[in-house]
Amino acid sequence: MKLYQVRKGQFVFYQNELHKVYSIRPVYKKPVQLYRLKDMQQVQAKAGDIEYIRPQNNDTFIFYGKRYTINNQEEPEPGDYILITRPAPDLLDHYSLNEIEKVGHVEEGNVITTRDNGVRRKEYVVMTPGRTEDAREIAYQDPALVSETQKADDESITYLIENDDSLKPMVGDIYVDIHQQTKAMIVAMTEDEVIFGHGVRVHVAELLNKNNFELVYQVDEGL
Repeated sequence: MKLYQVRKGQFVFYQNELHKVYSIRPVYKKPVQLYRLKDMQQVQAKAGDIEYIRPQNNDTFIFYGKRYTINNQEEPEPGDYILITRPAPDLLDHYSLNEIEKVGHVEEGNVITTRDNGVRRKEYVVMTPGRTEDAREIAYQDPALVSETQKADDESITYLIENDDSLKPMVGDIYVDIHQQTKAMIVAMTEDEVIFGHGVRVHVAELLNKNNFELVYQVDEGL
């Protein structure tokens, strides 16, 4: 790709794996800042080293150690994850291309996410857990290059957390939600979510996105 074709939020392949563009810094030697979807690790790349892919219905990929399949016919229910593919946020909403958010409430197909974003039905697709029949693999550009052991590891949150301490938020950690301009402490956790003191629930992977959250106090550092 040429640098002028790269846009924030795009899904791209880099080193055979699915990534998402989170920032572009033209003056850098490697100007494209990426998150690897399977574990949210950050990398830097040159525009010529990435290949754009547009997610489509029945595509399957790994998001933070769990596999999902895109289903544009599925109607969402509270607790589902959605992929925002056609963002048109209102003034008070904060989301952009290919954001992944959790459904809090459903109102005639439109959803209110757990981050209090209102997303209209035409803006998103549902992420169905697991791999559906005849789904197209987009976790890897060429799956044949990936060993079966690596594929199994990539779909294991337990393996992911055990092998990367930086991906371990803890009860008591304090974050600033940059868009909402609020500071809150983690008061509870599930396998892949954190619950803040004011009731907001977010996926662990969201905390790694420095465009959305900033860690201001970490329990381990305070001891």
